[in-house]
Amino acid sequence: MARSTSKNSATYGDQQVRRGAGGETHQVAEEGYDVLTTQQGMPVSDDQNTLKQGARGPSLIEDAHFREKIFHFDHERIPERVVHARGYGAHGFFETYEPLTDLTRADLFQRAGEKTPVFVRFSTVAGNKGSFDLARDVRGFAVKFYTQEGNWDLVGNNIPVFFIQDAIKFPDVVHSVKDEPDRAFPQAASAHDNFWDFISLTPESMHMIMWVMSDRAIPRSFRFMQGFGVHTFRLVNAKGKASFVKFIWKPKLGMQSVVWNEAVKINGADPDFHRRDLWNAIQMGDFPEWELCLQSFDQKFADSFDFDVLDPTKLIPEEILPARPVGRLVLDRMPENFFAETEQVAFMTQNIVPGIDFSNDPLLQGRNFSYLDTQLKRLGGPNFTHLPINAPKCPFNHFQQDGHMAFHNPRGRANYEPNSWGTEIGGPRETEAGFRSIEEEPEGNKQRIRPESFADHYSQARQFYLSQTLVEQRHIGEALVFELSKVETPAIRERLVSHLINIDADLAQTVADGLGLRALPKAATPMVEPRDDLPTSDALSILKNAPGTFKGRKLGVLITDGVDASLIDALKQAVDAEGAVMELVAPTVGGVEASDGTLIAAHHKIDGGPSVVFDAVAILAGEEGALGLLKLPPARDFVADAYAHYKFVAFTEPAEKLFAKAGLPEDLDDGFFPLGNASDVKAFIAACRDLRFWDRADGA
Repeated sequence: MARSTSKNSATYGDQQVRRGAGGETHQVAEEGYDVLTTQQGMPVSDDQNTLKQGARGPSLIEDAHFREKIFHFDHERIPERVVHARGYGAHGFFETYEPLTDLTRADLFQRAGEKTPVFVRFSTVAGNKGSFDLARDVRGFAVKFYTQEGNWDLVGNNIPVFFIQDAIKFPDVVHSVKDEPDRAFPQAASAHDNFWDFISLTPESMHMIMWVMSDRAIPRSFRFMQGFGVHTFRLVNAKGKASFVKFIWKPKLGMQSVVWNEAVKINGADPDFHRRDLWNAIQMGDFPEWELCLQSFDQKFADSFDFDVLDPTKLIPEEILPARPVGRLVLDRMPENFFAETEQVAFMTQNIVPGIDFSNDPLLQGRNFSYLDTQLKRLGGPNFTHLPINAPKCPFNHFQQDGHMAFHNPRGRANYEPNSWGTEIGGPRETEAGFRSIEEEPEGNKQRIRPESFADHYSQARQFYLSQTLVEQRHIGEALVFELSKVETPAIRERLVSHLINIDADLAQTVADGLGLRALPKAATPMVEPRDDLPTSDALSILKNAPGTFKGRKLGVLITDGVDASLIDALKQAVDAEGAVMELVAPTVGGVEASDGTLIAAHHKIDGGPSVVFDAVAILAGEEGALGLLKLPPARDFVADAYAHYKFVAFTEPAEKLFAKAGLPEDLDDGFFPLGNASDVKAFIAACRDLRFWDRADGA
């Protein structure tokens, strides 16, 4: 059964691997290795690529190996989702800005002001249902549109690219990132050998790794993150003209993330941080809002790229193709029951409507095939579409019947088609206005292969990294060092660094130094020489797109006995005017006695309201109250963490005693604002619109 390695073989230690057409690597059954087979024992010749009609053609349903592999993967967890298990959802609506009849016949895009009901589910990917919210992870961003011509599911992420190019590798990437099977940990974490072993043997993942190691993977809130359809889809107008399209969600409140040390502490202070944030915003009437933007283009434009638009590890920079806003998404209602709605909602990429169609992206083709299995396993039978959260809100008629938990069945005699029973009992019929796939003639032989146009794995990874600010680049380097420091196998660390050399030499050196490597390894051999001339894209940076507002954010105010009540009132008025929220923290939840004798209740006891859960903080302490804070370790942490996490800090003079106790420098930077009276509040709130005082990081 053994086979010899090809001329593209490489050796990592004593492990033989073969480099595929797209640069991917996988083990070859050499001496001492078992041969990979199907469940029936049939030897597998290629476990890297689905069977396609031509190098860039559609995936074929006859691919029994892929079918068996993805089928088993979809059914290996009960009852929670295999991936995206920890999620939170909300109801709302999508409002179309203007008719898009030039691009699509999709009903929801035909009329300006059209409001389509939606349900949105946000999620983490790697952790189980009981994991914490602030894992370093991809976030799911799935939207179910209840249109007048059926349900459309735009099942995306908060990152526009993915780890793999072909769906046959999906079980592998997820198995690698999940808790290791022999020890069942780590939970909701990628910092372990299995994940980085797979990634270091899969060069196509390098672009995604730059995103996942960036601040995009630790968002401050669902409300402050983008969403992407990931794949290239098609739009089809009433004349049958098709165009390619990429879908992007942009938050109206702007993007914002946390720093890693902050994320770790938030998980301890409030593992439901993202859930609570969304719940509170909607309950207060501060409804989260996003704009749906399209990047639409034709085949000629697609052919002008030096990458393939069918490759899900690539994106189109907005500087090349601007994203056109076409509507807004508003979330205004929480589910009445979490299980009935958020847990039982079934998203499937194959749920599209007339006017929207698929491309031959091999990852999308596999997802279309896979999701039905997943929902059947999770929800117990074929009638999960009868559940209210999944049922269309438009009329629906078909001849499907019976099965577990059937709520609807054909009425009368006819349960098949064609029949001759007439309109009263004969049931539904096809319509010329129904969904039609675009006509496309596939080319090429049946084969398992990656097209050469998928082979550049480093150029866009480099483009993303260089598009970040220096602060963001430093965070990527620190994230890589942290993650790889948890990897026990030195060869895996070195192998990953060998890929980083092809992305950016300085980044590779930073990570190598952080890991204590004595010398840089030899650069991994690319299938295609990476380009170093791609222009940077400001749209890829969070900090270059700062919102310039404190709206929707939260100010935490630590108060003590003797506090000046007028200062609290002034802060509250300024925060309310900004559209933000203010919460009071005190030594006891019962609150404090102000200088004028009034009693002021607190929202949090000091150890239950740490500064990590706020976007900016103020310490309003009276003389005696400040002395009491010195004795409270959580009070010192409140200040020290706010400083370490680059937050803006307002304070009264007595609070400076606490600063010294917490180890802050004697000369405070410009991120600190003394509050002598109510007139000083304005400058502090204005500064908070920058969200972080990053100059403090530059001086660290």
